[in-house]
Amino acid sequence: MSESELREQIARFGRSLFMRGYSCGSSGNISVKLDDGVLVTPTNSCLGFLEPERISKVAFDGTHLAGDPPSKESFFHLALYEERQKDTAIVHLHSPYLVAVSCLADLNEENVLPPITAYYVMRVGKLPLVPYFRPGDKALADAVRKYARENHAMLLANHGPIVSGKTLDAAVYAAEELEETAKLYLLLDGRKIRLLNDQQIADLHEAFPN
Repeated sequence: MSESELREQIARFGRSLFMRGYSCGSSGNISVKLDDGVLVTPTNSCLGFLEPERISKVAFDGTHLAGDPPSKESFFHLALYEERQKDTAIVHLHSPYLVAVSCLADLNEENVLPPITAYYVMRVGKLPLVPYFRPGDKALADAVRKYARENHAMLLANHGPIVSGKTLDAAVYAAEELEETAKLYLLLDGRKIRLLNDQQIADLHEAFPN
């Protein structure tokens, strides 16, 4: 896919996510890795109104190459790409159910959401909780790098999810599945849940390896 086609794809997915309430205002960002750098949504931009030609392009060292100034959170996108060489896209959202979960106390920090559905296990598998950092804190890059070694999705405490994928549509679909799982988790709160057992989870990993 050409760079111009990827710019169009970022705008199309951004609009879809915004229209369905996965981000609000100028929150959230999307990036796609190229051979010569990274396309990333601009700072203070709304995912619902992206103009493809204005999407930022940065070098792998963060140097601004083209388009509008990049998201102030582009540094953790670059860190994740360094750690996950085969992934080519990242979606970071402030989707309401996941943000709500990220604010809960006494979470299982190794895997925030339990195995409620097969599709959560297939598309995400595990969701660790990254400790809180203030927005824009460059120390977040080191934390993201650490968790990315074994996970393509993570939840930032009191903030929101980061999801990477081998393609942009794979990253978006996994982020959507995460949000739906968080919604189910909150809807089922206080009820006895029938979770997938270890054998069912193992079967899914064997049938649908990441």
